Amino acid sequence: MTIAYFDCFGGISGDMALGALLDAGAQPALMEATVEALGLGDEVRVGVAREERGHLGGTRVTVEVIREQRRTLPELEERLGAADASEAVRNRALAALRRLGEAESRLHATAPARLHLHELGGADTMVDLLAAFWLLESLGVEDVYASPLPAPRGSLGEMPLPAPASMRLLAGTGAVFEPSDAGRELVTPTGAAILAATATFRRPSLQLEAVGYGFGSHPAATNALAVWLGQPVGAADAVEVLETNLDDMTPADLAVLVDDLLAAGALDVTVTPALMKKGRPGHLLAVLAAPADAAALSQLVLARSSTLGLRITRAPRVLAEREIVTVETALGRARVKIKRWAGKTDVAAEHDDVRRLASESGRDLPSVRRLVEAAARRQLELPE
Repeated sequence: MTIAYFDCFGGISGDMALGALLDAGAQPALMEATVEALGLGDEVRVGVAREERGHLGGTRVTVEVIREQRRTLPELEERLGAADASEAVRNRALAALRRLGEAESRLHATAPARLHLHELGGADTMVDLLAAFWLLESLGVEDVYASPLPAPRGSLGEMPLPAPASMRLLAGTGAVFEPSDAGRELVTPTGAAILAATATFRRPSLQLEAVGYGFGSHPAATNALAVWLGQPVGAADAVEVLETNLDDMTPADLAVLVDDLLAAGALDVTVTPALMKKGRPGHLLAVLAAPADAAALSQLVLARSSTLGLRITRAPRVLAEREIVTVETALGRARVKIKRWAGKTDVAAEHDDVRRLASESGRDLPSVRRLVEAAARRQLELPE
């Protein structure tokens, strides 16, 4: 499964996204195919060119409207819905267009049915959206991810920065904005719509296969977008790590605290011996928590331990795919953990079940574990 990561170090626009995808290996012929699929051959001219800016080489795509025709949002939706492209591509493009229309509608206090995307160029917006998702499909991309987005301060003419339409588009999507000193628009509404319709805003772990750079209209070398293509390596997410030092709790009280934290939803809890100030023996309590649970678990530690405070850090992690299945063995049923990563698979017998079968059969733990894992490999048709 191929995934794409949009590294938006210089922002994102529709033409930058197209250029990056073409530079990463998509076929330029799909740009003309997009124009034909939309029936816009007499309205739009597409250009694809290789450029060098400073130390960076990439692809510049231009979508020029040569005969402008004003269309309402429903007319744009009808044209996209009838495009000669796959259903998945049309649906993604329509989803992005509708998000764009909703954002513009709120900004201009205009009903979506009466809205014109005149200032964005309705024809080139259609080409940008349909081509972006068509290029992604042609590259075999199934999941899209995106980096934090640059957010400049100030204004561009009468428009505040970041662009209000882009902000409305990305609100509630999980998009992360970081301050930028650039005094120009970096995230256009069309670029924001592409991400809002398809992207998860985090950096995945991937085995890199290709990278492409797409340039925008501004001549700066930093007016570029990178797209990374590759295969996922496990599943990446983040956890909150809650830590505190304890030097005045008994082992029995610590054991109860660990049980309470696990029962309250902690992903894991560890207690490590530590040498505290004044040479006192103590313990380091570390709690792994899902970000949504961190606040509640912090309060639980404060309430049920002697600590006066905690340290909280966010840590990225990479997870292998896993599942628990039940298999039949000569000694009875047992659960096994299946771990998959980078095309490989491993099995591990559940200890409690191994212990139960060993007790019932009178056999030793290692032999029962080998028996259960061998049975799992046979039943799941895995290599021994």
